[in-house]
Amino acid sequence: MELQDCHDIIETCTRMMWSVDTRDWAALPGLLGDKVVHDFTSIYGGEPQLLAAAEVTGMWSKLIGAFDATQHLLGNHLVTVDGDRGVLTASFQSTHRLANPYGSPQWTLYGTYRFGLARTSTGWKIDEIVMTAGWGEGNKDILTLAANPT
Repeated sequence: MELQDCHDIIETCTRMMWSVDTRDWAALPGLLGDKVVHDFTSIYGGEPQLLAAAEVTGMWSKLIGAFDATQHLLGNHLVTVDGDRGVLTASFQSTHRLANPYGSPQWTLYGTYRFGLARTSTGWKIDEIVMTAGWGEGNKDILTLAANPT
């Protein structure tokens, strides 16, 4: 595995999280493949979805954009590369804040992300996102409040 590939894969995934937290929705599609396997079934149930980059961006901008603030941290990066395919597995901590009259304004979720990436002519692109929730603390109801603003 080339050290540059390892760096570029970590950088791509970190930029994705940075784009989400800074609400830089214009930058997000450039980090994603044309189609993305979107698997958040550990928290939402259901089945993984195959979404266009624009659909991921639209869905996240609506939900994440409804929070007052978020912070997504990745750590303990494990990278594998096999030709033009890469995988980053990392621990995460994501904190969500939303002022509300129904309890604590904060919910923090912990777990792992696995990102599948493809090497393209313009760099590594994320084409698979698998979030596996481990545990959470705080007011999970703010997720529902953010998803269904009044």
